[in-house]
Parts: sequence; C-alpha cells; structure tokens
Amino acid sequence: MAVTLQQIAEAAGVSRGTVDRALNNRGRINAEVADRIRKIADEMGYQPNRAGRALAMSKRSITIGVIIQAANTPFMEKVIEGAEDAKAEVERLGADVIIRKIDDFDAGKAVAAMYELKEKGCNGIAVVPVDDEKLKATVDELADAEIPVITFNSDIEESKRLCFVGQDTYQSGRVAAGLMADILPASGKVLVISGYPAAYGHKNRTKGFLKEFAMLREDMQVLDVQYAFDDNRMAEMITNGMLKEYEDLTGIYLAASGVQGVCKALNDLGLADKVKVISNDLTAQNVQYLEEGKIRFLIGQDGYRQGYEPVMILFEKIFDGKEPEKEFAYTEIVIKTKYNLAF
Repeated sequence: MAVTLQQIAEAAGVSRGTVDRALNNRGRINAEVADRIRKIADEMGYQPNRAGRALAMSKRSITIGVIIQAANTPFMEKVIEGAEDAKAEVERLGADVIIRKIDDFDAGKAVAAMYELKEKGCNGIAVVPVDDEKLKATVDELADAEIPVITFNSDIEESKRLCFVGQDTYQSGRVAAGLMADILPASGKVLVISGYPAAYGHKNRTKGFLKEFAMLREDMQVLDVQYAFDDNRMAEMITNGMLKEYEDLTGIYLAASGVQGVCKALNDLGLADKVKVISNDLTAQNVQYLEEGKIRFLIGQDGYRQGYEPVMILFEKIFDGKEPEKEFAYTEIVIKTKYNLAF
C-alpha cells in the first residue's frame, strides 16, 4: 500500500493534520517541524501529486461507501474518526466517500445500506458486519458484481469479502483469559458478559476466553454467557442478578460494551475490590475506571486504524488494481493497566 499521511504522522510523532499542513503548505506550522515532516515523507517514498494527477487524467469516478454499525458506542468514535480522516485524504485525490452510520447491530439495516450505496454508484464498500446469511449473500453478490467489499472491526467468515481489518478477537479473548486466570484466587466463579450474539467480534472474544480459561483454571466455574447488547443498564441488571445468586463470583470479563453498568453495580454492592473486571477498548470512561482501580486490565484494539485503512485499501484497489497485502490486517492487541497508561 502506498505511504499515507497517517503513516507519516506516526513516524514523525505528530498528528495527521500537522502532516497535511506541512506537505500542502497551509495553515500555521513551525518551519523546523515542517521540514522534518517533509524529510520523513521523502524517505518513506510519499508521492502526493502523482496519484492526484493520474486520477484526474483517468476521468474515472471513484466512490467508496463505508457502513459503520454500533456507531453510538464509545469505541466506535475512534473508528469513525479514522474513516473521516481517510475520507478527507482520498477526496483530496479526487474520489468521493459516503459514510453511513447505524446506531446498533442490525443486519437488515446494513443490507439496505449496502444496496443504497451500490445504487449511488459506489465502486467499493467497507462494512462493519454481523453474522447473518442475508448480509453474507449481499457481500458475495457485490463481489460478483466487481464491487469489492472489506469488512472491518467485525468479519464474515467464508464470504467473498476482499479482506478484514481489525483485531484478532479470538486471540484477544485468550489474552483476557490468561490475565484473569493469573489474578483470581483459588475456586470461585467467573461471569462473561458479551454484546450481541450475532456480532463476530463479540462471539470470537467469548470463544477464545472460554476455551483458554477452561484450560488454565480447572478449579473455577464459568457461568453461562450473558448478553447485554452494548447497553449499560442491561449490563448493570445482569451483574446485580448474578452477584446476588452467586456469592463466590470473583471475576467478570466483558467481551463488548457495558463497563459502566458493571462498575456501577459493583460499586453499589460494595464489591469493587472483591470482583476483578477485565474489559476492552481504551475509551475515556474505561480509562477512568482503570485509573480508579475498578477495572484491572483493558485490552485495546486501535479503532482509528480500523476506520482508516479500509478506505485507503479500497481506494488503491479501485484506482490501480492493487490487492491488499494480507487477507487479515490485524490490529495490535494492547494490554493496559493503571500503571502503563502513559506509555
């Protein structure tokens, strides 16, 4: 994949906006910083004008569609930010990007959005999917019509999608199980609260956790998986009910959203110190809970990259036929405690 503004920003240790100002000579920026950014861009082989001129010469319209489900969850804010930045970048090269947001996980709405984007002339589509046969069939239909589809954040197994960008969620669940196994005392019970039963990432994290934890801690019982549907009130109700029924519950793993509800229930019952919580995503609220000791570990997954890369991959695929470097573009699994948040 060609060098992007985001890659230059990471190499230079600055924001993507700063790189944009330096390379395009606009806005206020320190001259020394601008020179350093241009030097890094040259060393990385960045070629900003070639693609723009070639695209203009080709007179070919390129439109990319992006569908983001669960858009109202805190984690997806970073995903949306990445998609918006990629949109701005490729639109400067002459392409168009249409972003559609769906508040929850809804296969029917996602399918409708895919057909809408097809009718609007999209040459490629990136989608956060769920495990649904009709949605899978729609992905395959578009692929057969030479409209490449990239899945991100969540995947559709055995479909004709071009590639997947996101976390290896099964491995993430295994990581959480290893951490939980290390911090819990002998015997007792563990609760897993997931999000949506049809959400690929939620399912995979849960599967990874259950299998690994069973091997590591035969002395402990994992209760039946509960589903909160990314709703804090539901997560609070589940936690309250389980703690009242099982006094020896000592660990809770959240495979999706719902941390606020779980922490509220533990706080109200005075069990925040006894019950160890492990969750995902470095959102502002989750980080605060981590700092306060209400969560023991957070597992990050680089939401920004999940939103940014699909647009860039599709642009290069449509523009010059370049295939993705990998079928699975996994983002890093980052383990955070209150002691390493600054690093």
